[in-house]
Amino acid sequence: MAAMILSARGLTRHFGGLKAVDGVDFDLAQGEIHAIIGPNGAGKTTFVSLLSGRIPVQSGSITFNGQDITRLPAHARVARGIAYTFQITAIYARLPVYDNVALAVQRQGSRALRRDTMAALARVGLDDRADQEAGTLAYGHQRLLEIAMGLALKPRLLILDEPTQGLANSEIEGFKALVRSVVPDTTVLLIEHNMDVVMDLAQRITVLNFGRLLAQGTPADIRANGAVQAAYLGG
Repeated sequence: MAAMILSARGLTRHFGGLKAVDGVDFDLAQGEIHAIIGPNGAGKTTFVSLLSGRIPVQSGSITFNGQDITRLPAHARVARGIAYTFQITAIYARLPVYDNVALAVQRQGSRALRRDTMAALARVGLDDRADQEAGTLAYGHQRLLEIAMGLALKPRLLILDEPTQGLANSEIEGFKALVRSVVPDTTVLLIEHNMDVVMDLAQRITVLNFGRLLAQGTPADIRANGAVQAAYLGG
């Protein structure tokens, strides 16, 4: 069995009376592609925000690469090898595409700035748009730019929140090929509503509902799970 790169135990975050994440246990194997699914409001984005440090943990623990990161801020988790792309694009809109990625490359400490920046852009098919102002890109291309920024950090864990939102069908195939190309060196955790993408790409799937773990298993396991069908897959 593959080693676990990340584990969470009893992870909890409430907002007033809303139990966004309610005592979730979670294990992520090194080198896998793992999807998190569930109905709107299930707690998916809050959960990965806890893992990445964007939201502080209320209770519970998180270990990454064998070390406790529960109280580490987000920037310290990036330095440990966790990159997180946002559900809503978080690019520097007035800077050129090249500069957006170059900033991430610089943070990683590269001594070959242009080579590594252009390589990251080429991986997502945006190398021919390096000089374009990032805010003028189509929304789908902005999502790809954000992925390039994440890859430029050379992370051990890449967390993607709704990565195919805004992508054309032709771009989705390229995205799936891209994700497959980064494993096993990089572990991928994604939140995704496109079930065709989830079932084709993920090796394991975690289902959240009302902030709690509903099910976990292979795509075949999830398809056959009656509770998941009732809560999310529509029968």
